[in-house]
Amino acid sequence: MKPTAALTGLSLLTLAAGSAGANEIRIGQTLPYSGPASGFGAIGRTQEAFFEKVNAEGGINGRKVKFITLDDAYSPPKTVEQTRKLVEQDEVLMMFGSLGTATNSAVQRYLNAKKVPQLFVLSGATKWADPQKNPWTMPGMAAYESEGVVYAKYILQSKPDAKIAILSQNDDFGRDYVAGFKRALGPKAASMIIAEASYETSAPTISSQLSTLKASGANVLFGVVLGKFTSQMVKGVAEIGWKPELFFVPTSASSISFLEPAGLDNAVGLISSSNQKDTMDPQWADDPGVKSYFAFMKQYMPTADLSNSNYAAGYHYATLLMTVLSACKDDVSRDNILKQAASLKEVKLPLLLPGMSVSTGPDDYLPFQQLQLRRFNGKSWVPFGDILDDR
Repeated sequence: MKPTAALTGLSLLTLAAGSAGANEIRIGQTLPYSGPASGFGAIGRTQEAFFEKVNAEGGINGRKVKFITLDDAYSPPKTVEQTRKLVEQDEVLMMFGSLGTATNSAVQRYLNAKKVPQLFVLSGATKWADPQKNPWTMPGMAAYESEGVVYAKYILQSKPDAKIAILSQNDDFGRDYVAGFKRALGPKAASMIIAEASYETSAPTISSQLSTLKASGANVLFGVVLGKFTSQMVKGVAEIGWKPELFFVPTSASSISFLEPAGLDNAVGLISSSNQKDTMDPQWADDPGVKSYFAFMKQYMPTADLSNSNYAAGYHYATLLMTVLSACKDDVSRDNILKQAASLKEVKLPLLLPGMSVSTGPDDYLPFQQLQLRRFNGKSWVPFGDILDDR
């Protein structure tokens, strides 16, 4: 009788642990909290605070959120190590909002084999939106190719006789942007693009590439750069006295934290794009979504530098995930999480620009397909023109 009683007690403990787990939504994430891309760590810190707020208000459909975000230093081997820990030891239901093309690529096959949702990847690589090949992976940004298309369309419209120079990072990030850009230029690409240069992420500087591109006589520059290379490019172009009539940088390079080291005056006139409200722009001061964001930041992250757009980005993507998890109702299985993420219908988010919405489908994994151009005036980004897409 005693062994039976002991086994019964053990079974009850197991059931109790299982039911406790059932009342918790475990979310995993890897981000660079150290290393060259550590500035993006602000995204995860914001989301930690966001889910703290969610839990304080009762959780999601009665379930508390356990949000576990780990440092991968923007290093693919470290991403593999941390992701395996999250899945196999921490037993997360899903991965959410992890940053980077190479880092996410390193764990994509593993997560799909395990049927663990890899949701809203913070990379605009085209490969994330492939539900046939990798059904458990979904992007969280507008595709880099889509953004490249938008810039090319604007050049064709505003400066059809442009002489274009392209500087790009020599990886999937750079290649995707350039592919979309050339696709939209169409047959004119061959004559309009008069110079191209690339750089390795391990390079100390890009000064020689900038000199070569200036010497080509180009009057339009499309710089597919990221992080410190954004600062180097903006400052370098100013130092050699090059003044392109149109000067583009990707959305992911447009954070003021990247522009400040180059001198904000040198960045005046830069063109980028966005689908998100600039929370520091006075035009949104009375916007309900922006006011809610500031109220959240004041209560949960009072010492944060609000001019750093990575905080707003973290909040923005957290509200998207909240929409998905709320739609799961009582079924928070991995299958249903994926199903709800692929069933979004014209969802409005607090920090999404007016006129834009999020829609997905079983065969359409791109949540963000609309962008608006914006120009830097030395203090903030000012939107202009109509909402554009890559169709």
